[in-house]
Amino acid sequence: MRREPHLEWALRYGLLEAIQIVIDLSCHIASARNLDASATDAERVELLSRAGLVSGDVAKTVVGMVGLRNILVREYISVDRSRLYDLLERLNDFACLLNKFGPICSGGNVWASTISWA
Repeated sequence: MRREPHLEWALRYGLLEAIQIVIDLSCHIASARNLDASATDAERVELLSRAGLVSGDVAKTVVGMVGLRNILVREYISVDRSRLYDLLERLNDFACLLNKFGPICSGGNVWASTISWA
């Protein structure tokens, strides 16, 4: 794979933004349900799962996203560019997560009609 810095930057930024939205929603849900506010982002998602608000599979996916966000932001390990590009095949995970979080946040599925992942 040829190195194209502007594309890699765009991919990293897009992933960071999408992951941060998921994290922010999990914070909102945890706060609204009076779950432990002192928890880390990953722990907060696990609290949502234990409270029955999201399934274990959803929690596992989000915890992985939190880990990727931390790696991309803090750069404490190098990231294989080809693996980042492979994540483009998993963009639907974000739409699925927003569809699961949306009803918890608002009582209705508002996310699917307002976000396009194409």
